[in-house]
Amino acid sequence: MIMSTIFKILLVILLFIGFFEVGLLSSYTIITSDAPDVKGLVDFQLDYLSSLLTPENINNVLLKDPDTLNVTNYEDTAIVMRNLSNVDGVNIHSLNATTYGSEDKIEVKITGFAYSAPNNTKGQIVISTIPDYKLVATAQGTKNGNSVDVDVDTIKIISIFKIYNYNETISFNFT
Repeated sequence: MIMSTIFKILLVILLFIGFFEVGLLSSYTIITSDAPDVKGLVDFQLDYLSSLLTPENINNVLLKDPDTLNVTNYEDTAIVMRNLSNVDGVNIHSLNATTYGSEDKIEVKITGFAYSAPNNTKGQIVISTIPDYKLVATAQGTKNGNSVDVDVDTIKIISIFKIYNYNETISFNFT
C-alpha cells in the first residue's frame, strides 16, 4: 500500500517534469523558429539548479539572517529611487539596506517608504506625512563596516507596494 502511494507520487512528479520539458522545447521552437538544442537547454537548467543548491547559498539564505546596513549616500539613493518609481518623494529616514554578502562589493536590497503627489480636491491641496508606497530595490554597493555606499547607477526597482490603512504606530528616528 505504501509502496504504491510512493510510486504514484514519483510518477506524478516525473510526468510533471516531462510535460514541463516538452513545453519548454516546443515554446523554444515556436519563438526562435529553430530546432532546440536539447542537451544545451538541459545542461543550462542543471547548472542553474546546482548553482542554487551549493552549500554556500543554502547556508547564507536559510541559516543566516541578512545583515542590516546604514546607507551612507542616502540622499542620492532616495533621489534615484524616486525618479525610477515615479513617486513624489522617498523618506530618507526609512531607507533600509540588507545583504547576505560579506565581501567589499555586495548586492544590497533597499527598502523605503515613499509619498505620492499631493491631492488636489475641491480647490484644496492636501499634503500628507503618511507614506503611500513601500519601495523595494536592489543595487550594488561597497561595504564599509556597518554601512554601505550604494552605487546609484545600479539601482533597480523590484516592486512598489501601495500602502492601505497605514499603521500610525510606525515611527521614524529623525536624529
